[in-house]
Amino acid sequence: MLVVTVGLFAAAFAAPLIFRRLGRSTFYVLAAVPAAGLAWLLLQLPAVLAADQAAPAGAAAAPPGLTVPWIPALDVELAFRLDALSAVLGILVLGVGALVLFYCARYFKNDDPNIGPFGAQLTAFAASMFGLVTADDLILLFIFWELTTVLSYLLIGYARTRIYARRSALQALIVTTFGGLTMLLGLVLLGQVAGTYRLSEILASAAAGTPELIGTTVDIAILLILVGAVSKSALVPFHFWLPGAMAAPTPVSAYLHAAAMVKAGVYLIARLAPGFSTTAFWHPTLITLGLVTLFVGGWRALRQHDIKLILAYGTVSQLGFLIVVASIGTPDAALAAIALLMAHALFKAALFLGVGIIDHQAGTRDVRKLSGLARSAPKLFAVCFLGAASMAGLPPLYGFVAKEAVFESLLGGGTGLEGTFLGIGTAVWVVVAIVAGSVLTFAYSARFVWGAFATKPGVAATEFRPVPWMFIAAPAVLTLGTIVLAWIPGVVETLAAPYAALFGVSAEPIHLALWHGLTPALGLSAVVVLVGTAMFAARGAVARAQDKVYPLIDLQKLYRYTIGGLDNLAVWVTGRTQSGSLQHYLMVILIVGAATPAAAAIFMEQPVPLSALAFESPAQLVIGLCMIAGALLAVRANKRFLAVLMVAVTGYGMATIFALHGAPDLALTQLLVETIVLVAMVLALRSLPARLWVSNQTDKKWLRAAIGIGFAAVMVAIAVAAQAGRIADPISLSLPKMAYEIGNGHNIVNVILVDIRAWDTFGEITVLVAAATGVASLIYVRGRGDGGRALADVEPGSVDRGSEHIHSPSRKTAALAIARYFAESAREAWIVAGRTLAPERRSIIFEVVTRLLFHSLLLISVYLLLAGHNLPGGGFAGGLLAGLAFVIRYLAGGRYELAEATPISPGTLLGLGLGIAATSVVAPVAFGGELFQSAAFEFTLPIFGDHKFVTSTVFDVGVYLVVLGLALDVIRSLGSEIDERSEGRGITERHDDVPGTNQGVSR
Repeated sequence: MLVVTVGLFAAAFAAPLIFRRLGRSTFYVLAAVPAAGLAWLLLQLPAVLAADQAAPAGAAAAPPGLTVPWIPALDVELAFRLDALSAVLGILVLGVGALVLFYCARYFKNDDPNIGPFGAQLTAFAASMFGLVTADDLILLFIFWELTTVLSYLLIGYARTRIYARRSALQALIVTTFGGLTMLLGLVLLGQVAGTYRLSEILASAAAGTPELIGTTVDIAILLILVGAVSKSALVPFHFWLPGAMAAPTPVSAYLHAAAMVKAGVYLIARLAPGFSTTAFWHPTLITLGLVTLFVGGWRALRQHDIKLILAYGTVSQLGFLIVVASIGTPDAALAAIALLMAHALFKAALFLGVGIIDHQAGTRDVRKLSGLARSAPKLFAVCFLGAASMAGLPPLYGFVAKEAVFESLLGGGTGLEGTFLGIGTAVWVVVAIVAGSVLTFAYSARFVWGAFATKPGVAATEFRPVPWMFIAAPAVLTLGTIVLAWIPGVVETLAAPYAALFGVSAEPIHLALWHGLTPALGLSAVVVLVGTAMFAARGAVARAQDKVYPLIDLQKLYRYTIGGLDNLAVWVTGRTQSGSLQHYLMVILIVGAATPAAAAIFMEQPVPLSALAFESPAQLVIGLCMIAGALLAVRANKRFLAVLMVAVTGYGMATIFALHGAPDLALTQLLVETIVLVAMVLALRSLPARLWVSNQTDKKWLRAAIGIGFAAVMVAIAVAAQAGRIADPISLSLPKMAYEIGNGHNIVNVILVDIRAWDTFGEITVLVAAATGVASLIYVRGRGDGGRALADVEPGSVDRGSEHIHSPSRKTAALAIARYFAESAREAWIVAGRTLAPERRSIIFEVVTRLLFHSLLLISVYLLLAGHNLPGGGFAGGLLAGLAFVIRYLAGGRYELAEATPISPGTLLGLGLGIAATSVVAPVAFGGELFQSAAFEFTLPIFGDHKFVTSTVFDVGVYLVVLGLALDVIRSLGSEIDERSEGRGITERHDDVPGTNQGVSR
């Protein structure tokens, strides 16, 4: 089972590559994968049936299964189980999937856009659906359930340039996701109550009457799960998404909306029925919604002019029929439900594929334009006629056998439907409703055949190109299946019998057969045919009656109004809250941050500290006063640069306090972070006015001051109360021992980051990479490259030229002559691209210092990386220091100097770092270990002596590269990119008074 699922996913991942070489013929290759899975499944049937038959009646069987531990802490496993019900659904998923993929090879053209992703998505959907029907873990089932939701969204929206397709895909996604999330609550609640998430164990306990699985909590859990089931299977009030999903290509409709996705809800109800069909909300919910859906779908199918929509609303109606039968919860009804499930998949998939051929060869699906296709396409007519006859329940086809089984199960004793309505038993009402719904089914089946193939008076014969056998093969095979199974229905009965046995033993069991004799069920079938024929014959009068009956509740419009109302509400809320004022945003954040813990402290008992120490040493007092002074000066500053410097004073003061308290690692990291932030803010200031423009009233100033002081006071109170509330020894006392014995390092901080809490660090660097990617996509138009000229093409002294500030012509001429000498002289080339800067912008001292410091800083950063496991440092600090080295290089020589210093783009560094970190995470698994598990190796080197290498250092290398890539992204976005754009927006000047400078210069 796992091999089949993984194989299908592997084929999906490889599909786009194969399409590049084989074109649409790749669909044949993809079809072979589910076909191989079907062959494997058929070989497993003897073992499945043997296991089920060996189990006692009413008990859970022990069929083939597979369990792989996944998340033991959450009791989640990769648990798969292949019993009779899973086998039936698996045959449909794999068999119909293979035929649909085969059909796609002639439905699409080689030049159709995005057929590679389409083939991958359709194959992945088959994998997800097979995983869903074989999953034996509730959480695993939900994961596959949501995978089908996402993939159906992509498949429905295949025609991404059509707004109707996009809207329909989004509508299906919203509706089914709502149901899925509701179902998740029920699954978790059921798993918690049962004490396990193994589906087979839960059902076995429920069938045995375990007290824990009886009561209101379980009833609510099952009701929540049913919401997901009915939304997936498009029952009222969620039915409207399925006809809208007909915007998808026809193969998608044939597979997802006839044989696979919409059957997921039916499968889930059939799976839970043996254990929970007697819960409080089961029958009222499913019987009511199923019968309403049966009528709504059939009634609306008679109003459609698009033959695809006739089948779509017919599918809605049939799904209601299926849900009713599957929910009854008796052995006979269970057998009938499996028979009907198989029949519906065969004839409806064949009909959808037939519609695709009509649309493909005739160019229309409108019954008012189609005429004479029975003559021009006899092969297709035969296939679709037999499929529609099976849908209508006519003998000798399998649809008739399945419907007869439903009638027999309802007319026999022990229907399991208790209660009365208007003095009449529920079972009688269900029979009457199903017969009436079957009449509608017969009528819209006749409407489909008439609308698609009949020769209509006054309508010109439709031009129809001949249909190749390869194109019609898939629907022909499905139609052949509905013929063959009618004559050998015992095959399906054998497959369904183990599932039906889970409901006990029927006193007079029914059997699947083409002829039962002159029975009441046959009489009901005759009534359906007669009334259905009359209804089709009077289709004009029926249409006029439908026009007079205006729908009291149009749920499609209700959905649109709801979504539109949410959009309007979102716009209103956004307009009121997103004012564009940073002060407003900061005020909201601080008020919430202060009010929430303050309210908790007021309404909950908190320890009150009896004493507090203001400072421990005079150095602390001095540093604290400096930080306070910096904060006050930042508030009073009238220039941005001064405000930034004063804010930096508080950061550097915090780093000093860390150092005083014996935390050199934190102090180093804080120092480097503060420096990088300071440089980034200074670079950003170049795009802002120098002075701060503040136009706030005095009362708002006092309000802002009160909020700031209040927030600070609350934070201090929380910190003091937390210290006073400690009642146990802090875990930090054990960290030195844990760091050395578990992480093989003396640097507690680094060991925590790369070993003990490595999951957190990996998540953080992933967020850093995502943030850097987002920033790059907003700032860079051409990508992360520099986008400018090569260094050899840059005129010496042309970058950032500021000669316009020299007002005296004579002084200007002399300064430019001297500057040009220094710019063009190779002997003063202390840095690679220094000559590109305008001479008045160069600092020879800075260039010399950069030349001396750059390589030293890089070496120290590597030392911090390698020594960080035992000494202050680590990948984070090393990456920051390396970033500072490149900052110095940029400040000394400009953007061309930075480009020469970084031949590898920041994006590559980010990806490489994340890749190295991820590899170090999973590598231990290949050696029998666990994720993030580290190992230490001790060795001796000549001269260098004894050493110990810890594998978590590899993870730290990834952190180093990610931080360095992020720092380079910051420098390039706030430095190089602004430089280039400023030059592009600069004015052009001509220096005619300087000999040899007759070219334009941008600044």
